[in-house]
Amino acid sequence: MGIDTAKYKKRLLAEQQELQHLSDVEVETRAPVELDQTSVGRVSRIDAMQVHEMALETERRRQIQLERIAAALQRIAEGDYGYCLACDDTISEKRLQLDPAVPLCIKCAEN
Repeated sequence: MGIDTAKYKKRLLAEQQELQHLSDVEVETRAPVELDQTSVGRVSRIDAMQVHEMALETERRRQIQLERIAAALQRIAEGDYGYCLACDDTISEKRLQLDPAVPLCIKCAEN
């Protein structure tokens, strides 16, 4: 029995849409921080800079996941979904259920 690519495609598209929505909603938190010392105290500026840096890192990780999802969707379109990119072995169904964008089988991922 083969992999139900339609099921995984649906999950990948839903996750892609959710991540893109979060990226769009949180755009303001990634805006440069105002460092006006006359209107904001030092601790508040440090907090604002921390929040800004965390938002940038979150967005960086979100973009990486969006790239992984796009690559998985491309593999579905090409008929290569469910096969390891390194060794061309099949990726276990359990592994795909945990992360449908995973590109490697467990053996190759461990190496």
